[in-house]
Amino acid sequence: MKQDLCPSCQEELTFKVSGSVRGEQYLCHACQRIYTRVAKCPDCQQTAEKIQACGSVSYFCSHCNELKSKTRIQFEYNDAL
Repeated sequence: MKQDLCPSCQEELTFKVSGSVRGEQYLCHACQRIYTRVAKCPDCQQTAEKIQACGSVSYFCSHCNELKSKTRIQFEYNDAL
């Protein structure tokens, strides 16, 4: 299972909020920082939009104009402001 690691201290992040305006948020208990997880297209590195339907999750890259499998998506963690 893939772990979500803090970009500052490499400790495991804890899921905090889903469905907020800022997206999915994660908390680092060691740093006391909150991060927003951003999905990136593995081909062009542009932000990909999460698509959920009938229990499955995929991501859509508007730059490539195609669906991307969740297994190929790369995640980036940015400070939540």
